[in-house]
Amino acid sequence: MAEKVIITSDSTTDLSPELRQRYNVVVMPLVVSLNDVNHLDGIDITPEDIYRNYAANKTLPKTAAPNLADCASFFRQFTDQCYSVVHFTISSEMSSTYQNSVIAAEDFENVYVVDSRNLSTGGGLLVIHAAELAARGMKAAAIAEECRRLAPCVDASFVIDSLEFLHKGGRCSTVAMLGANLMNFKPCIVVKNGAMSVGKKYRGKYDQVLLKYIEDRVGDASDIIKDHVFITHAGCDDAVVDACVAKLKTLGEFPNIHVTRAGCTVSSHCGRNTLGVLFIRNHAI
Repeated sequence: MAEKVIITSDSTTDLSPELRQRYNVVVMPLVVSLNDVNHLDGIDITPEDIYRNYAANKTLPKTAAPNLADCASFFRQFTDQCYSVVHFTISSEMSSTYQNSVIAAEDFENVYVVDSRNLSTGGGLLVIHAAELAARGMKAAAIAEECRRLAPCVDASFVIDSLEFLHKGGRCSTVAMLGANLMNFKPCIVVKNGAMSVGKKYRGKYDQVLLKYIEDRVGDASDIIKDHVFITHAGCDDAVVDACVAKLKTLGEFPNIHVTRAGCTVSSHCGRNTLGVLFIRNHAI
């Protein structure tokens, strides 16, 4: 009998409901604690809830990995139906989600946990690739191995309009924030080797900065796997997002440009006006 494979991920992959349905991906939510009340990411709390709370009292939520029992329960619902599970998590450098998932998976013979070495739709790109491999009949173990090989090739980055959320969350010093504000800097945050770092610093109006950023990241697109490209944002105006999509289309033939809204993890760290272009290259970055 052919192996039944299901692809799952934690909620940080930021796949839209439409993409989850199209690729039959099931998501395990992270815990988001806001005002001492625990919520489930994307289930009973949204980024807009976080923004409204911040406007009212200037506090940000804390995110937490699912515990071992939650991970085991999540996997068991599929293994009890004789599925093999390929599960993707946010980078192990950024959260204990991966470690908890690995420990929980030890109780199952057919659960394979993949460290995406990424966040947001950087991991989502690997999830879609895995779903496409599963649809072609590839076995779960081989899918997991192929996606681990591909993870270093994911090019994920974001441009942030304001450092306020990073500063409030303790990820940016007051001096750095004041300097960026005075110079009108819009930093590009790049994910590499599983961790975030500051890349190029742009100056100018945010909507114009984003167009230059996309041009810089995509280049002539000659080394990009063009099947799927994401433009993921944390609540930017529709006109800004549309302009970014139009700019991307001038840089190459991309059959699937997915526009998605970042979930609670990215939104609570970076704030509303954050946008990134994410894709997979033909080589490790």
